[in-house]
Amino acid sequence: MAGNLQLVPATAGKRLGAAVVDWLFPLAVLVVTFAIGFAGITRTRSGGFIIYDTASLVLFGGIGLGITLVYAAVLAGLEARTGKTPGNLLMGIRSTDNDGYAPGAGGVFVRGLLTGAGVLLTLIGAVLVVVFKWFDAAFFILGPLLLVAAVWAVLVVVSNTWDKGGRLRGWHDNAAKTLVFDVKAGRDPITTGGIQGPYSFAPLDLPPVQQVLSPVAGARAPQVIAPQAPAAAPAVAPAPVQPHPAPAIQPDGRTIPAQTVSYTSPASFAPPGSPAPGAAPAPSAAWQAGQQGTGQQFAGQQPPGQPHVDDDVERTQVRPGTAGPAPVAVLRIRLDDGRDFQLDRSVLVGRNPVGSAGEQHAQLLAVDDPGRSISKTHLHVLTDGAGIWVTDRNSTNGSAVTTPDGLRTPLAAGVPTFVSPGSSVHFGDRTFYLGQA
Repeated sequence: MAGNLQLVPATAGKRLGAAVVDWLFPLAVLVVTFAIGFAGITRTRSGGFIIYDTASLVLFGGIGLGITLVYAAVLAGLEARTGKTPGNLLMGIRSTDNDGYAPGAGGVFVRGLLTGAGVLLTLIGAVLVVVFKWFDAAFFILGPLLLVAAVWAVLVVVSNTWDKGGRLRGWHDNAAKTLVFDVKAGRDPITTGGIQGPYSFAPLDLPPVQQVLSPVAGARAPQVIAPQAPAAAPAVAPAPVQPHPAPAIQPDGRTIPAQTVSYTSPASFAPPGSPAPGAAPAPSAAWQAGQQGTGQQFAGQQPPGQPHVDDDVERTQVRPGTAGPAPVAVLRIRLDDGRDFQLDRSVLVGRNPVGSAGEQHAQLLAVDDPGRSISKTHLHVLTDGAGIWVTDRNSTNGSAVTTPDGLRTPLAAGVPTFVSPGSSVHFGDRTFYLGQA
């Protein structure tokens, strides 16, 4: 699709070029077959009468007419369903109905009838020549008729030149209520939703598709900032792991069992290169300068490698009832434009996604794509807590997954693929990153 999303009417020159390409072959067939047929006519005298043998004319003329009719039927059917003909494809134009969709059989028939009126008149003249045996004058009758037919067809095709409404319609367009657009200079309305706009795809029997927005309307997309080590942070050794924490004994003799709190790292969205959770930061430049210059350390700092007084886990007592429920990891995706979304159980992703049978309650995530690299319903995403199952919905440009180690794997259409947090999913020219929050 062209970068220009506007509708551009086809020029008279492109219309004429397409018509010449479409009708040069059948016109040549008619001229050749009828010429051979007329040349094969023989004349004999019998009993004072002149008898003409028109067998060759009937044979070759019938062949020419048959080929032309079959060609016209195929051409009309193709244009009626798609707006395309060999000439339209070559010149980069499409014929449509009044709303910008495929013109239909009725519109194509009326256009062709008005444009080829001169050719039909010539065929009628040929029939009259045969019936009344005007063979001696056939050239003088059919020659001018063919010339008039050609001139008339050209005038009809380029008649949009005299249209006062922006050269949008020709005479045949007004009669058939059709339009012709240049899809090289603008967009193709047949494949992009008619004249109402490039994204009007939703069927009338479905509710309007709502784009998934950020939880705070109008809020800017959250910016992810990599955690940085404070300038005077001490190096803390990791606490020893005790498989069975000892119970806490209160002064009154009660025994309170130790409680365990699970924790989900908030660094799931941290960019590559951020320090791993629990890793000791490098000694700051200020600390090193203080050690070398004055031999004193800053308040609150400990030299790297020395245990901190709080490292003794036995000094920490768990108060009864203070430990809440373990936080639950929530899967989220971040689009390449910075927008962040929390995933429901079932999500459909695409340019304007629509659920099929059994998917009416799926979350619809519409992704803006002026370049039209994304299909209408491109991906189906199903969450299961540990990750997501991504299925390519037979998209035009396909999908792929890049794992945290940089391995990129194309997705097979219709086959669910498990994607773990930290991976990126590519669909068309767009990408989203899967993380936890």
